[in-house]
Amino acid sequence: MASELMKPFEEKMEKTVAALMSDYATIRAGRANPHVLDKISVEYYGTPTPINQVGNITVPEARIIQIQPWDSSTLKLIEKAINASDLGINPNNDGKVIRLVFPELTEDRRKELTKEVKKKAENSKVAIRNIRRDAMDAFKKIEKKKEITEDELKDLEDKTQKLTDKFVADIDRKCDEKCKDILAV
Repeated sequence: MASELMKPFEEKMEKTVAALMSDYATIRAGRANPHVLDKISVEYYGTPTPINQVGNITVPEARIIQIQPWDSSTLKLIEKAINASDLGINPNNDGKVIRLVFPELTEDRRKELTKEVKKKAENSKVAIRNIRRDAMDAFKKIEKKKEITEDELKDLEDKTQKLTDKFVADIDRKCDEKCKDILAV
C-alpha cells in the first residue's frame, strides 16, 4: 500500500529530474551539441516546426553544427529562426546547408554558464522538496481519515524523505557533471 501511495510523488520527482536534464542538454559546453537547437522552431507553411523536423542536423566537427534542410526553400527560414533565437551564433548559409560555428567559450562565459547550471539545479531541488511537502500533506490527510495508522504514516514519511534525499543527490551529481563539462577546456 505504501508504494501505491508514493508512486505519483515519485513519478513527479522523476519528471523534475528529466526536465532538468533536458534543460542541461540545451546549455552548450565547449563542443557543438545539436540539442542547443531543440527549442528553436521554424515557421514552416504557417506552422512553427522544430528545426530537427525540417532538415538533417549533423556535427561534422567538434565545434560545428550543420543543418541540411530537406526542402531548400526553408534555408532562409531556418537562418531567420536561428538569428531570432538567443543562441548568439550567426548561421553561415552557403545555399545548400547552414553551418553554425561555435567559438571557444571564454573563461567568463564558462563561469556564467556554471552559475546558470547551478541555478537550474537549485530550482529543481526546490521543486523536489515541494513534491515532498505535498506528499507529506497528502499522507497526513489519509491518516486523519483513519485510512492508515500512525505507524504507517511514520513509515511513509521516512520513505518520502529517503526518496527526496535520493533525487536531491542525483540532481547534485548531474549539476557537478555539467559544471565539469562546461569548465573543461
